[in-house]
Amino acid sequence: MQPSEIVARKNLRQRAIKDLVVGCLPLAAVTVSTQLFLGLPQTPYSLGSFALYLLLCAVLVITLPNNLPTPGLGLPNRITLFRGILVISVSTVTMTSSVLLERTLWWVIGISSIALILDGVDGRIARRSTTATSYGARFDMELDAFLMLVLSVLIWRNGNIGTWILLIGTARYIFLGAGWLWPALAQELPDSKRRKCICVVQGVVLLVCLGPGIPVAVSTAAASTALVLLTASFGADTWWLLKFNKKGSTHQWDTRH
Repeated sequence: MQPSEIVARKNLRQRAIKDLVVGCLPLAAVTVSTQLFLGLPQTPYSLGSFALYLLLCAVLVITLPNNLPTPGLGLPNRITLFRGILVISVSTVTMTSSVLLERTLWWVIGISSIALILDGVDGRIARRSTTATSYGARFDMELDAFLMLVLSVLIWRNGNIGTWILLIGTARYIFLGAGWLWPALAQELPDSKRRKCICVVQGVVLLVCLGPGIPVAVSTAAASTALVLLTASFGADTWWLLKFNKKGSTHQWDTRH
């Protein structure tokens, strides 16, 4: 690596770290607001939120590419970072709240809905400003997968649906694990509207299942349908990867599950 490239990478990393430090402000605001609204124990919730944020920051810095089209993380990734703060807040509630009161469920639904709505904002801004990167796409995708996992755990804890609901939240990680065991499944996939639509469906269905007053029969039917669609989507991708691998092609594609 040339000295100029080393300096550029160092500057990029420093600017990205500044963005992450600034992110502590909305994190603190969301944390305090959640504590006051839900009456959560201050120390465990605060420590849990900041611990998860530090972990997120570490992953973002470690995986930071050699160059980005904007100074620091850039606006699209900053929006995704804010989404991450919202997801962290919901995740910490999952870890620290032993009883899921109706008020807690509505709060989770509201915060998660904002995170899902912003999911369509960051990508659109990135494309319109020609600042879209594989780094930002992966950040966005893994954040969605983690939110699905958290919501699945909350639904399971709420007791309306059995343990099988966790399959929706763990599907992405099962697929990744299969890729480690079977390298053919670790290849990247072409962009797919079908995959994006099913991702949205999963989020909406999980939020509906969390809704207080939703009949068990309705939530079970909705979750079952969502799981079938998700399984079919992963099945289609698995078939495509195996067929693609047999052809011996080495093309790499954008991925989004």
